[in-house]
Amino acid sequence: MKCRKMVRVMTPEDYDAVYALWMSIHGFGIRSMDDSREGIEIFLKRNPTTSAVDVEDGKIVGAVLCGHDGRRGCLYHVCVSEQYRRHGIGKKMVEFCMEALKAERINKVCLNAFVTNTIGNAFWQRMGWSNRTDMNYYDFTLNENNLTVFNR
Repeated sequence: MKCRKMVRVMTPEDYDAVYALWMSIHGFGIRSMDDSREGIEIFLKRNPTTSAVDVEDGKIVGAVLCGHDGRRGCLYHVCVSEQYRRHGIGKKMVEFCMEALKAERINKVCLNAFVTNTIGNAFWQRMGWSNRTDMNYYDFTLNENNLTVFNR
């Protein structure tokens, strides 16, 4: 399979296709509120140029949410359809997002990967990302209704 690797900015109109992609990936975690149509529209409105999708033959086969707070960028939900993996799509999307962050004068990027996500962790290590061991990651839930559900 030869992939064109056509990466472009994600828009709110991509939501249905991106959500279907998320739901097709085994073990993928979806937040009930943050990953709803409204939640993604809010995220993309705040970060209109930094998230990306990869389109192959008119179908979204890869997606990444990317945003920043004015100081540090963050990648969320980096995923590629299982049948399109190992063709450079993830790498191209990450590079697209990094260039978009650089254009907004962001100098550092972070991401979170579940320890059990062996495929994702191997991808980030191949990409040259560092696993930080000098910091603790803390989480505080402001809304208990925003549940994470993992695809089986």
